[in-house]
Amino acid sequence: MKFLILGDGAREHSIAKKLCESPKTDEIFICPGNAGTFYEKKCHNIEFIDENTLLNFVKKNSIDLTIVGPEKFLCEGIVDEFEKNNLKIIGPNKKSSILEGSKIFSKNFMKKYKISTADYEEFNNFEDAFNFLNNINFPIVIKVDGLAAGKGVFICDNYKQSVKVLEDIMKNKCFGESGNKIIIERYLSGFEASFFVLLDEKNYKLFNYSKDHKKIGEGEKGLNTGGMGSITPHPNIDENLKIKVEDLIIKPTINGLKAENLMYKGILFFGILFENNIPYLLEYNVRFGDPETQSLLNLLDSDLVDIFNDIYNNNVENTHLKWKQGISMGLVLTAFGYPLEYKKNIEILKKSDDCDFIYYSSKISEEKAFSSGGRVLTLVDNCKNIDTLRNNLYSIAKLYNKEFYFRKDI
Repeated sequence: MKFLILGDGAREHSIAKKLCESPKTDEIFICPGNAGTFYEKKCHNIEFIDENTLLNFVKKNSIDLTIVGPEKFLCEGIVDEFEKNNLKIIGPNKKSSILEGSKIFSKNFMKKYKISTADYEEFNNFEDAFNFLNNINFPIVIKVDGLAAGKGVFICDNYKQSVKVLEDIMKNKCFGESGNKIIIERYLSGFEASFFVLLDEKNYKLFNYSKDHKKIGEGEKGLNTGGMGSITPHPNIDENLKIKVEDLIIKPTINGLKAENLMYKGILFFGILFENNIPYLLEYNVRFGDPETQSLLNLLDSDLVDIFNDIYNNNVENTHLKWKQGISMGLVLTAFGYPLEYKKNIEILKKSDDCDFIYYSSKISEEKAFSSGGRVLTLVDNCKNIDTLRNNLYSIAKLYNKEFYFRKDI
């Protein structure tokens, strides 16, 4: 088979790397790809020019299946355009992508279908949101309605901090139009988990669940990031909690998707927080997450080609999932200063062969790799013992102490 993957991040590199392992994969084109996909066998990076050029490329090169990585492509309707041209693609259409594209839509969807979630209020102007702060208890959570690259959620401990966040979002427009509307949500205390489900137009199957580390600092402190590391499977999830998630969140979600004609061929991510052993849904993503994908696919022992084919052919119910024994961990290395101001164009050297090196947005110049964004690498490995695994990855990470920042408590 020939595949096209849309995106330039570590998630897309992970997908490409896993597809390369399959004897059923002939070639993979990644648009635009990164330095990591440039190095992978069977892979070719291609430049993204415009949608029509991409569609013509797929037709001309007889691409069997296209996989969409980032939410931006999905929310802009790339799946709709492929389907109009009778081209095979995995991912939600523009209508279904609103599950991720609008926090207000998704929260109202949760409320309508009695999905366990935190109480909330929505606002479309600064004055109403500001006045609401005078009648509530802190801490609270403020979320921008639109896409914000994983950085649009703020935990506010007091009134002064909340006002500052509201001003930044709704007056100073730090998130542009994505912050025209917001949600103020009850703060939940507990631990978070990322659940991933395979969807076709009829059924679903639980894929796996991971622990994500969203904050820049140790002990989950500081600013939100796109993610600083992940562990699969989540060490705190037992069979009892899995059942609660299915009963209180996943099953009513599937019922709602069918009722609203929002079912699609692809991945559905559930961001969940457990408070007193009760799961509450924080958000949906309509694609694989990052950095969870790096540890998820590192642990996967099934053929990813078969999984994608089952999704496309509405055969998810019969998908065979096999996982390596033990646990997988991904450790993210970033430029110093991330997620605020940071240096780009840092040369990326591979200093070890004892783990997988998964690249974020990056470029090749004179056969050398250089960073393009704040997150640079994910170091990924799996092992039966978590302590052995952590020691191995951190011993490699220490080789990069002078070039990159990483959390010491993943």
